[in-house]
Amino acid sequence: MQNRATNAICKIAVRVMSNYDYKPEYERHLPHIQPPGACLFVTIRLAGSIPIEVLEGLKLEAEERERVIEQTAVATTQPHLRYQEQKRQFGRWDDVLDRAESGPYWLSQPEIATIVVDSLHFLDGDVYEMDAFSVMSNHAHLVFSPLEKEDGSYHALQTIMHSLKRHTAREGNKVLDRKGAFWQHESYDHVVRDRREWERIVAYVLNNPVKAGLVERWEDWPWSYLKNK
Repeated sequence: MQNRATNAICKIAVRVMSNYDYKPEYERHLPHIQPPGACLFVTIRLAGSIPIEVLEGLKLEAEERERVIEQTAVATTQPHLRYQEQKRQFGRWDDVLDRAESGPYWLSQPEIATIVVDSLHFLDGDVYEMDAFSVMSNHAHLVFSPLEKEDGSYHALQTIMHSLKRHTAREGNKVLDRKGAFWQHESYDHVVRDRREWERIVAYVLNNPVKAGLVERWEDWPWSYLKNK
């Protein structure tokens, strides 16, 4: 359970959200798309969890495959091919995280994992509806839908992630007695298109600890969650 100090920090984080405007689409290094009311699949990872040379290799591979799609595929099939390629690229990227033999593993510490889990639950029902999550040693998968605000707009994805990362980074660094970047600045996010895809993604999220060989059943992983529907 969260203590009063944690609650106070989280409430401050929620107020900070009002300083960010909702945008249905924005881009930093990665594209981020948030249709109003959409369910989102988001992955956040610790800073330095993937070596730069590996990231560059994946980026070059993705750029090459994009060129192939543009040059060889007819326009009507390109969106589907891009979607399939994004899934494949994400799978490779996530495998790197699961099999990482170096880099930080701070989330494997129960005290830090608890900070992340408590923070995810705290905003549930106020800022978003959380469907499922799984917190691993160096990353976390989330499936949630930002909620509508009183003015009719929706809580912005970039604001939600800023709030969660800011609070958990501060509290996590306190536990580690360190300073500096805790989370990688940007997150991977994907719009869940329909119920069938939602079921596939939620199963993927919950079975991440099973795939990594940490437990035999997802229910045995203490840092996973599935909302009762």
